[in-house]
Amino acid sequence: MRIGIVGAGRIGSGIARQLADAGHQIMVSFSRDPERLEKLAAELGPSHTTGSPADAAAFGEVVVVSVPWDELPGVLERIGPLLRGRIVIDTTNQFGGPPLPSPGETAAHFNAGRLPGARYTKSFNTLTAAFQAQAAGRTGAERVVQWLCGDDPDAKATVAALIEDAGFVPVDLGGTADCAVMEAPRREGAVYGEEYRLADARRVVDAVRAGRPIPPTPRYA
Repeated sequence: MRIGIVGAGRIGSGIARQLADAGHQIMVSFSRDPERLEKLAAELGPSHTTGSPADAAAFGEVVVVSVPWDELPGVLERIGPLLRGRIVIDTTNQFGGPPLPSPGETAAHFNAGRLPGARYTKSFNTLTAAFQAQAAGRTGAERVVQWLCGDDPDAKATVAALIEDAGFVPVDLGGTADCAVMEAPRREGAVYGEEYRLADARRVVDAVRAGRPIPPTPRYA
């Protein structure tokens, strides 16, 4: 599958490496350091390329948007309508200035509204890049969860398969309006910033769907 990466920082670069290793074709874009971008593409291998954010959006069957919150308006302006019809994985967290979600609105719901026509999902946002690089590819019961939300079931199914390819377990928290527990900041009663494995993640999903507080954060040896 062709994957466009808009934002080749730590999270975006990690996703690029994991999905390239799984056999997907990658185009990376949007780095403050063009030489670093070329170096990343070379590291991924000869079939992987660089381009502008618009190039990556046009290239990707799935487009990963992984830029700082404050950079997002400018990036979306540069991409224009190219995300319409594309599956988007948004990794951003709401650390920054306006525009911001309304009180009680999730960042995922807010960002989905900024991407009209895109098949929006949110994932890869709850764990640091260093931990994701270290944890990708664990096996069995130690496999680490990547949380997922979105309002397009088919898009979520595609992204869930990519999460598996990246070396994690996908766990669907539901729609963009119901995913507050996977969003920043790190706090009691949320999964943001915490490691989860499948058995514990299922209990979180049950609690969210029932409108209950989630269970205490698990701790693993």
